Amino acid sequence: MERGKNASCPAPMRAESNGGFQHENPMDYALPLLILQICLVVAFTRFLAFLFRPLRQPRVIAEIIGGILLGPSAIGRNEKFLNAVFPEKSITVLETLANIGLLFFLFLVGLELDMRAIRRTGRKALGIAICGIIIPFLLGIATSIALRATISKGADLFPFILFMGVALSITAFPVLARILAELKLLTTDVGRIAMSAAAVNDVAAWILLALAIALSASDASPFVPLWVLLCGVAFVIFVVFAIRPLLVAMANRSLEGEPVKEVYICITLTLVLVCSFVTDTIGIHSLFGAFAVGTIIPKEGSFSRVLTERIEDLVSGLFMPLYFVSSGLKTDVATINGGLSWAMLMLVIFNACFGKIIGTTVVSLLCKVPSTEALALGFLMNTKGLVELIVLNIGKDRKVLNDQAFAICVVMALFSTFISTPMVMVVYKPARRGAPYKRKTIQRDPDTELRMLACFHNTHNIPSLINLIECSRGTGRKGKLCIYTMHLMELSERSSAITMVHMARKNGMPFWNKKRNGKDQMIIAFQDYEKLSGVSVRPMTVISGLNSIHEDICTTAHRKRAAMIILPFHKQQRVDGTMESVGHSFQEMNQLVLCHAPCSVGIFVDRGLGGTSQVQASDVSYEIVVPFFGGHDDREALCYGMRMGEHPGIFVNVYKFVTPAGTSLVGESSNKNTKAMDVIDGNDYDDKKEDDELWNEFLSACNRSSQETMKYEEKVVESKGDIEIALKEMNRCNLIVVGRMPSVAALGSISDCPELGPVGSFVASSDFSTVTSVMVIQQYNPSTDIHPFVREESDLPDIADAPRG
Repeated sequence: MERGKNASCPAPMRAESNGGFQHENPMDYALPLLILQICLVVAFTRFLAFLFRPLRQPRVIAEIIGGILLGPSAIGRNEKFLNAVFPEKSITVLETLANIGLLFFLFLVGLELDMRAIRRTGRKALGIAICGIIIPFLLGIATSIALRATISKGADLFPFILFMGVALSITAFPVLARILAELKLLTTDVGRIAMSAAAVNDVAAWILLALAIALSASDASPFVPLWVLLCGVAFVIFVVFAIRPLLVAMANRSLEGEPVKEVYICITLTLVLVCSFVTDTIGIHSLFGAFAVGTIIPKEGSFSRVLTERIEDLVSGLFMPLYFVSSGLKTDVATINGGLSWAMLMLVIFNACFGKIIGTTVVSLLCKVPSTEALALGFLMNTKGLVELIVLNIGKDRKVLNDQAFAICVVMALFSTFISTPMVMVVYKPARRGAPYKRKTIQRDPDTELRMLACFHNTHNIPSLINLIECSRGTGRKGKLCIYTMHLMELSERSSAITMVHMARKNGMPFWNKKRNGKDQMIIAFQDYEKLSGVSVRPMTVISGLNSIHEDICTTAHRKRAAMIILPFHKQQRVDGTMESVGHSFQEMNQLVLCHAPCSVGIFVDRGLGGTSQVQASDVSYEIVVPFFGGHDDREALCYGMRMGEHPGIFVNVYKFVTPAGTSLVGESSNKNTKAMDVIDGNDYDDKKEDDELWNEFLSACNRSSQETMKYEEKVVESKGDIEIALKEMNRCNLIVVGRMPSVAALGSISDCPELGPVGSFVASSDFSTVTSVMVIQQYNPSTDIHPFVREESDLPDIADAPRG
């Protein structure tokens, strides 16, 4: 039962109080009460989102549940709490602000939809989308008849049928996009079909919803719905042919790399409000105007991206949770009581899930989609969420749905979305298969092409990374260097993240930026370097959750046949020389890559290699030091140093640490989270033999070097103290290349960076140096590669897709 149904209309609230010292309660005034409501709602929904994170549920689930819990279904059953925090006289202000946020959120949803991509939808996806709407819509009609005969007696027939049909047939495109990205299915056929079908479904659902709203007009005249629909069509025509040219002109004047004019932003946001006012005046709903403006804005260039960045955090972070709470305050799950109500709930859930899951699955099978993929598509297309709540709230506001039917449909939407992620994870596990490849280390035939995957977080890393690549190109070798640069971006609930995923998917292969349009500043930097150096460089972007982004790095390295992955250290140097963490999640990412990498791995501790800008090849003048203790990783580091030594502007100094007869420096194994060799003994015969063979090869390279760019020196050490003293003598060079797990015990105090190993942790500390960058290298070890992300199968073709310089 709605609060205050029989009460008189409450007096309007004043905006601001005079404060507690004036004996006024701030809770009796609109602004302080609204601030309290926003803080409570945001904190509560974020806490629920944190609890649901292990279940890999989208944040919209937490926000829907949070709204229901704060309403009369749970916490709101306490009348004192409800009257104090959400009094009836404050609901109008709360709902107004929530609906303003909803308008701009629907504008963002429209920005995410690329209408041209919908027009290019293939027959398979189009057929799945159409049948995925028709079958549940028909079941929705049957369900509405059953509900109207039981718990919704007296409801208007046609509006009720339409609202129930839309509620059961809708697929929430924004929520589905985030689930696909979270499950890493955007790279699969399932992801492409689901995204295309959901986009078609979304547009069809809005059209049906507009029809349902027009038919739900309270006016008795049968011509009113007709006039509403005709005016709606005229509005769409006006938006396309009158407003779109203005938006296109502003987008064309917003050049990449230059700030978008403030007046353009103001005009666009004002147009959103004006179009919302027009559609509300017509009698459809204000959100249709906002959605229409979003769909017609050009998706290329910086204009749409800047619009998204300007408003998405405020809208998604503050306003949208208010909408879920305003919806939750209308939802009383306690109204679902008695055998009949529960039977109707089961019927609605069954028909909604059966229509979407079975209907989509059967149609997909008829389109010759494999059975597991077809079933996964069914569960994915069953995703509902915010758009579903919008439909239901409009239906309740228009008196089409009563309290009981509204509560039943909200629970149905919540259940349908909640099961999507876990069920897809159960029924569909895409096989990552790849052809085996041999060159997984730097230690290799010098005449073969060397491929490296270089990752970076932001533009701060790019100059040093390019300078490191320049050092690695080994100009004296016959084998070429091919670099894949990967921009690591965190997938969030922000609209811009999903928009970037769509942009990365446009060229067929998701995540790969094959189209070089000369606008992305990061890509331009690497393109310029490629033209000047002759090194093959292919930029790419990966957008993923930080808890699983290591999977993308490792699978990409395998797909591109990389010999080494270069990772940025999780700390960046500040102006005062100290190292500041950019996030513990990046440290965990590095450790997981070390565990699962299909090749060698280098962690790059950047202290400004070459300064803050790219250094021309002719101006390169670096001193690089390689401490050599022995072992797999040190051999890899020495091979990398030998390659660097072939650059005419680089001087490599190798220090071989030796011990007197009868002593040995025993290393330590890594912790359980990181991959490394077993405990290393400096006297291991096989290791010693391989060390000697590589050392002899290095001596030969030194003798062949006409410019004397490589030299070596032996350091006799007997203790950790001797090693520390020797290493500190190297703290003025440009770069130290060191093996991750050499045959030496930990140096200095206990390190909080086990991924760097004993020597790497010592030389990467702020006490060691503020000018020397560090590269810590782990050599690929087949014996520890027991849980690969890519299953190698010899019958698959080895496709050489590296660009040629």
